[in-house]
Amino acid sequence: MAKIDSTFMSATDYSLTVESVITKSIRVFELRTYTTAPGRLKNLHARFRDHTCKIFENHDITNVAYWVPMDKKQGADNTLVYLISHKSREQARKNWRGFGGDPAWKKARTASVKDGKILAKRPQSVFLRSVDYSPIK
Repeated sequence: MAKIDSTFMSATDYSLTVESVITKSIRVFELRTYTTAPGRLKNLHARFRDHTCKIFENHDITNVAYWVPMDKKQGADNTLVYLISHKSREQARKNWRGFGGDPAWKKARTASVKDGKILAKRPQSVFLRSVDYSPIK
């Protein structure tokens, strides 16, 4: 082992509990990290809380958990990290295409950036699969 990275995170008020997302169904997970422009994290939270999480469900994107780092130097003021799931990587591509074309999403996004952009850079995405001993499959 060359290096261990560790980040302490706290759940957002719109994050689900771990118990509510445990399932026996095999799926793929997508870990996404958003970095906001200065002072815009609250706007990103509002967009997810009020719109995005609901729209995800309409496109077979399962909300799992949403966090922010606890330490300022690791992005407490400008970072949202979240975990969603899809039935497969192929299904993820279809899900994202549907989501991106959804009129409700376009309306929510437009409203959320009317007073300036929210993101400082493109979101990062990593696909994950759970290990056999994980309670979340």
